This record gives sequence, C-alpha cells and structure tokens, in this order.
Amino acid sequence: MVTGGRGTRVLGVVGWSGSGKTTLLVKLIARFTEHGLKVATLKHAHHSFDVDTPGKDSYEHRKAGAGEVIVSSARRWVQMHEVGAGAEASLAELLRRLAPCDLVLVEGFKSERLPKLEVFRQAIGKSPLHPGDDRIIAVASDQPLPSAGIPVVDLNDIAAVAATIEARAEPLAAVLALLERA
Repeated sequence: MVTGGRGTRVLGVVGWSGSGKTTLLVKLIARFTEHGLKVATLKHAHHSFDVDTPGKDSYEHRKAGAGEVIVSSARRWVQMHEVGAGAEASLAELLRRLAPCDLVLVEGFKSERLPKLEVFRQAIGKSPLHPGDDRIIAVASDQPLPSAGIPVVDLNDIAAVAATIEARAEPLAAVLALLERA
C-alpha cells in the first residue's frame, strides 16, 4: 500500500458521467483507510453547488454576503469560500490547501495534467478518454480493452484497482510541477 513514508501521492480518477467514478472512489477510500492510510479527495463540480442547507446559520451568513464561512464542531470543520466573479481556484491551489496525507484522489479535472485512472464502461455510449490523453496511465473497466496500450484492470476488482493506484500515483511535488508547467 501507499505509505506515509513516501510522502503525499496524487492520482486523478476521470471518466464520463455515469461511468461509476464516485462508486469506485468510495470503495477505494474504504480500502485505503482500512490499511491505515490518510486519504483526501478533491472533487471538481461543473456547476454552482451548495454544501449548506437553506435556513442554517452558515447558509444565511454566506447568502448575506460573507466571503468565507467556517463551521466548526468537535467532530469536523468546513470552510466555504465564495469566489463570486473571481477566477475558479486552480487544481494546484486546491492541492496546496490540503492537510498532510498519504494519498489524494482527485475526481474530475479531466483536462488537467496529472496522472489519471480512467473509469470506462462501454454502456455509457461514449469513446474512451485514454487515447487522447497521455496522462491517463491506466483504465478500470468492466470489459477487456486489448488495444488500450496501457494497463487495464477489472473495475469490480477493488484490490487490483488499489494496487494500480499504489503503483501509479505520483508524488505531490511532481504533480504540482506538472500542473504549473501547463
């Protein structure tokens, strides 16, 4: 397994909507944490989204104009930052904000230059992404892809997918350097 002694390592998980990225990530997170790893995730949302509930104090503070809201309890804390008309934070900026951990799994950010695992299901009706992206270093699929040219693992074999991530995740510093060159 990826170990803390190797520092933070990063791998993206990409695929078309409906391919099973989130389902796979939930299983992988459980597996990695069962093996003692500290895992962080970063998810890209394409549209405006809310993580707060209308009527709650934090929601009302943000809607009233607060640029940042931090909600804290004995079990967790969350920070919301309003971008407004400003630019979306870059993946590099977001990676730098994470607390130290062993593994960062990034969902989405398809066009970013980080090492990625593609989740592919032919039933989605779209072409695979990996032929057009040299940073996709492996595919997790529910079918063989003999012409892929990169490792293909069974999407339902969580141990094999986890081993692929272990072998292919790159150090945070290397990923940041790639992102900043783009």
